[in-house]
Amino acid sequence: MLFVRPGKLTDLDALAQMARTAQPVLHSLPHDRAALEARVALSEDSFRADVDFPGEEFYLFVLEDTETGKLLGTASIVAAAGYSEPFYAFRNDALIHASRELHVNRKIHALTMSHELTGKSRLAGFYVDPSLRGDAAAHLISRARMMYIAANRRRFTPEVFTLLLGVSDEHGASPFWEAVGRKFFGRDFEDVDIASGGRSRTFIAEVMPAYPLYVPLLPEAAQRVLGEPNASALLAYDIHLEEGFEPDRFVDIFDAGPVLTQQMDRTACVKHAAERTVREAAHQQGDAAYLVSSGSGESFRCVLADLPADAGKGAPLAGDVRAALNVKDGDVVRCVPLHQRDDEESKGDAA
Repeated sequence: MLFVRPGKLTDLDALAQMARTAQPVLHSLPHDRAALEARVALSEDSFRADVDFPGEEFYLFVLEDTETGKLLGTASIVAAAGYSEPFYAFRNDALIHASRELHVNRKIHALTMSHELTGKSRLAGFYVDPSLRGDAAAHLISRARMMYIAANRRRFTPEVFTLLLGVSDEHGASPFWEAVGRKFFGRDFEDVDIASGGRSRTFIAEVMPAYPLYVPLLPEAAQRVLGEPNASALLAYDIHLEEGFEPDRFVDIFDAGPVLTQQMDRTACVKHAAERTVREAAHQQGDAAYLVSSGSGESFRCVLADLPADAGKGAPLAGDVRAALNVKDGDVVRCVPLHQRDDEESKGDAA
């Protein structure tokens, strides 16, 4: 079976392989082995740390197959984006251009460079093995991060966001980058995207335009991709929407990819998390699939398991599930339905 746990330095070889082969590029996994080792070490330190408020912590999770020990995915959380330097994005604005004499009053769509996302918790680095992209395992590795947040609220900010890859053509060229970024950097999109290492580098402010960009002046190809996800990011886009994220007024400063945000307490895993008592079961069966997590620090684990809808029946878990979660009869686990029904959502909102 598959389960999610914190990444560790003994995973370095597998993570390095992911960094080399993942498409699109994973900014949370540097290609340079020394930099990758430092990133994983930071994650280990972050999980161990006694944290009262979010800072420079970085949390790396991996998806492991218990039968083979193979790592099949990864995802991460940045406790406070741009903690040491601003996190830049373009903000969609409407500027008023008016002339009483000419009887003109028009709203003009403009993009303004902003660092308003700085300091907010960010979901990043989502990757799942291509063989699992149509599987619930993709939901598991992505949403396990929110299960961790639900168990560790003080480690994160009241608002969370994620930034997804924008549209590019079959050659990897971004229409938005060609229309905007290349004019200022004079370099290919991939070169600068990799160099940014997460889009919080100070060179963005040094090179990108400080004044609003008037969208009607951009080529139509660039206008069409504003806030649109790349085909390779559609899975992540849908998973985040199901978690409760919504498109915001920001877009990526490089390729105009979408930024999705939500108040932490309104995300599905935080809002609907419920504790249940573990009960031994011979076989795993239930009414619906649930995200089930245990632990809160280095001991954090998360799996998918069928459970009864009646919370009064606790969490009957088969032996392999208990082993993956490292729990025993009588322990407490946190449970969230994998898919929320509309009527359940409405009841929750009305409560």
